[in-house]
Amino acid sequence: MADILSRTNVFSNNFYHQYHRVRPWASVSGDNKSVHVSFKSLVGRSSSTSSSFSNFDGGKVVTGRPNARKSAAGACSSQMSIGLKKVQGWWEKGLKTNMKEVQGPNDLVESLSNAGDQLVVVAFFSPGCGGCRALHPKICQLAEMNPDVQFLQVNYEEHKSMCYSLGVHVLPFFRFYRGAHGRLCSFSCTNATIKKFKDALAKHSPDRCSLGPTKGLEEKELVALAANKDLSFTYKPKTERPLEKILTAPVSASAINSYPPLPLPRPLKSEIKETDNKTLTTSGRL
Repeated sequence: MADILSRTNVFSNNFYHQYHRVRPWASVSGDNKSVHVSFKSLVGRSSSTSSSFSNFDGGKVVTGRPNARKSAAGACSSQMSIGLKKVQGWWEKGLKTNMKEVQGPNDLVESLSNAGDQLVVVAFFSPGCGGCRALHPKICQLAEMNPDVQFLQVNYEEHKSMCYSLGVHVLPFFRFYRGAHGRLCSFSCTNATIKKFKDALAKHSPDRCSLGPTKGLEEKELVALAANKDLSFTYKPKTERPLEKILTAPVSASAINSYPPLPLPRPLKSEIKETDNKTLTTSGRL
C-alpha cells in the first residue's frame, strides 16, 4: 500500500509540475514565527530556460547580453536592405560607354547639338515592348563595334509626351542625326529586320565634315516641344524675313538716289567694226 501511494505521489507531482509552474510566496506571522507558504499557479508560461519570472503577467521576457541583441537587429536590417535592392531593367544591362539614356527634351537637344559631326542614333523603346527587348542585345553589340557613334535611348513610358511631340507612334523606332545635315533617316525595325539598321549604320557612319553648324532636331520639332505644356522646354523660333516680302517691299526715292550709278555696258566688237566701216565709206565719198 505504501508503495502504491508513493508511486501515485510521484506521478501527481510530475503531472502538476509539467502543466502548472508554481512559485512559493512565504509570509511570517505571529510570535511563533510560523511560516505559511502559498503557491500561485502560472498556467501557460513557457518552460524555456531563457525566460525569467516577473510581476508582469504578459509574454516571456528574453534575457541576454545587449550586444548580442544589437548584432541580431543589425543582421535583420542588412538582410532587409539587400532584399529591397532595385532590380536592374533589361534596357540597363549590357550598356556600352557610347550609350546614354535621355532624361528629357533639354537633354536630347543638348546631346544632339554637342555631338558636332559625330553620328547620333536615337533609339525609342518601351520596357513592356517585346520587340525592343529582343533587339536590345544586338544594339549593344553594334554600339560596341562602332565606338565613334553615339547612341541615345529614349524611354517611351517615362517620356510619352515628348515622344508624341516628336511624332513617334511605333516601337522600336530609330532616328539618325549628323552635323549640319540634321536628321538623316528614320525607320522602325525589329529583330527580324535588323539588316535595315545595319545598312543605315554602314551608310552614315563614315567620317564627314559639315560646313555649317550642327542642326539636331528640326524646326517644327523644336516648336512642337516648346508648345507642349507638359514639358519644361523653351525655344525661340528663328525670325527670318521671307524672300517674297523682301522683293515686294516698296523702295523710297531717297533710297534709290543713295545707290551708286550702274556702269554703262561696253559695246561689242561687231558693233565697233560696223561703225568703222561706215565712217570709212562716208569719208571716201567725200
